[in-house]
Amino acid sequence: MLTQIAYALPFLAQGFALTLWVSLLVVVFSLIAGVIMGVGLVYGPVPLQWAVRIFSDTIRGIPILVLIFFVYYGLPAVGLHLPSFWAAVLALTLFKTAQVVEYFRGAVGSIPKGQSEAAKAIGLTFRQRLAYVVFPQAFRRFLPPWINGVTDAVKGSALVSLLGITDLMQAINQVIGRTYEAMPLYILGALIYFAVNYALSLASRRLERRFSFIRE
Repeated sequence: MLTQIAYALPFLAQGFALTLWVSLLVVVFSLIAGVIMGVGLVYGPVPLQWAVRIFSDTIRGIPILVLIFFVYYGLPAVGLHLPSFWAAVLALTLFKTAQVVEYFRGAVGSIPKGQSEAAKAIGLTFRQRLAYVVFPQAFRRFLPPWINGVTDAVKGSALVSLLGITDLMQAINQVIGRTYEAMPLYILGALIYFAVNYALSLASRRLERRFSFIRE
């Protein structure tokens, strides 16, 4: 067993690096897009609000595996050909963006309207009210669920192996095809995923305590 693990480690390290790279791209892109669309959902004109709401509800209602296959196999039908890596990143980003929109909407919606009205009464402009009153408080509510959502991005990245991308999961399968020892490698892969996600969960709990409004 130790021999197989020692043999597999270099391959798993390369796959794990790709898993982290995919996860990082998805997290960064979805955060930027999700916050922008969240602002449109909360403060935009009605047509924009409806467009963002339809996007969020539709994407969140589609299984992520179906979304990956749709982007990879469906977009070429309209003339858009993406490499498997970027097709997987795009699909995961779309799915994660829809979740970030809801995180943002819930965080901003939890701020009492009276605070924004009070800021308006003292002469702050709309942008100033967002920058100095609403967003700093919403950030406290947004951060913990968003970090929990990052763990979903890491776990969801395992699905990119279905497009032939050599991430951690695909590296494990390739090594199993050479050694014919499945259980030790799957256990090792599970431990790696668990270590990453558990660290993110700990970070989420610490941030939740750090930014909690009610302190013991």
